[in-house]
Amino acid sequence: MGSVADSLMKKIETREAKIGVVGLGYVGLPLAVEFADAGFSVLGFEVSADKVKSLMAGRSYVGDVPDEQVAASVETGRLTATLDYGRLSEVDAILICVPTPLGKTGDPDVSYIMSATESIGRSIHEGQLIVLESTTYPGTTRELLLPALSGGGRLSVGVDFFLAFSPERVDPGNPVWKIGNTPKVVGGITQACSEVSRALYSTIIERVVAVSSTEAAELTKLLENTFRSVNIALANEMQVVCDKLEVDVWEVIAAAESKPFGFMKFTPGPGLGGHCIPVDPHYLSWKMKTLDYKTRLIELASEINAEMPRYVTEKAADLLNRDGKPVKGSAVLVVGAAYKRDTDDTRESPALDVIQLLAEKGAQVKYHDPLVPSLRHEGQDMESVPLDERLVTDSDVIVIVTDHTGVDYDLIRRSGRPVLDTRNVLGRAVPEATTPVTAGE
Repeated sequence: MGSVADSLMKKIETREAKIGVVGLGYVGLPLAVEFADAGFSVLGFEVSADKVKSLMAGRSYVGDVPDEQVAASVETGRLTATLDYGRLSEVDAILICVPTPLGKTGDPDVSYIMSATESIGRSIHEGQLIVLESTTYPGTTRELLLPALSGGGRLSVGVDFFLAFSPERVDPGNPVWKIGNTPKVVGGITQACSEVSRALYSTIIERVVAVSSTEAAELTKLLENTFRSVNIALANEMQVVCDKLEVDVWEVIAAAESKPFGFMKFTPGPGLGGHCIPVDPHYLSWKMKTLDYKTRLIELASEINAEMPRYVTEKAADLLNRDGKPVKGSAVLVVGAAYKRDTDDTRESPALDVIQLLAEKGAQVKYHDPLVPSLRHEGQDMESVPLDERLVTDSDVIVIVTDHTGVDYDLIRRSGRPVLDTRNVLGRAVPEATTPVTAGE
């Protein structure tokens, strides 16, 4: 490699390199504190004054990052948060961890990526490494970031500065797989870009897997979550099939899991949630439409998964009808608002859709979630209600959407009230401590 790359690699090795993290959310903040713990000086960039104030006071707003870890990083001076994007010129490596939502038409919204890139481009200098971590469609790094960062041809990628893509693999609430022990994929615009980015991540991650290009790295992330989306859709469809055949889907899945090869357990649920699985496959689908190819399996899986909240609502109505009660005016208790077990994350949570659909039918809906004290959806504010005997007894039907481990399921069992258990939590002796591959995760 050239002298610029060698110099940067040396600074990384000696921890003299200063790390910049753009976007201090559920991806960026864990990265920032990991690099700080590894001995690097980290400068975090945010657009939220509240987040900067919180971090500089030693308080975390991300569930997987404890206050103590933030406070220690701030107190040692290893971590600083700022609103001043002009300070991007101070850092040697910049990790872009900003949101990439879908627009109203289902097209990728790369405005946050481009805003961050434009800020970097105004101060980029020789010897900087820029890595995009935000999930996006294949070609984004090369087609959008590279032209904006080349300084009008003033800087040569792989020689003067280095550009790579490395998909985030954060799994909120997972007690086993954290940043350090989850393998990290990196792909650079050039070989030198890959090697420099691999050297940086190797300081905090046990195994870094380098692929041949940014496009390969971008597609890796999309394949991972599309794989899950498609298999969750199969599990969800099997739930409907078993329901019509009057067969217990959970018994079928457990029996199939006994096969030691050729089968991977996925379970049905009330729908997809979180930022990744409901969204990421659409990046690939959109990209392929620009190349005149229809990703039929991806789109079908999305349709099946999107229908699950409505299916759950209909099953709840069936339980009420069985007792001679209409949905309108009935008291419905939804247990769980987060999109997955033991997190407070409600992004794209199917619980929100279930609550809305039941309310639209006239049900009197309350929810209980020990980790989500309040929520706002479609302009409506709700607060979690305490799970006690009176609440359970007064409910005409109970719908379990999220299987948090801190919920008194025995109280629900003993109540004798009709229960729609979308997670089979009542069928288990104790909710598993580990995170299974389930619908909505």
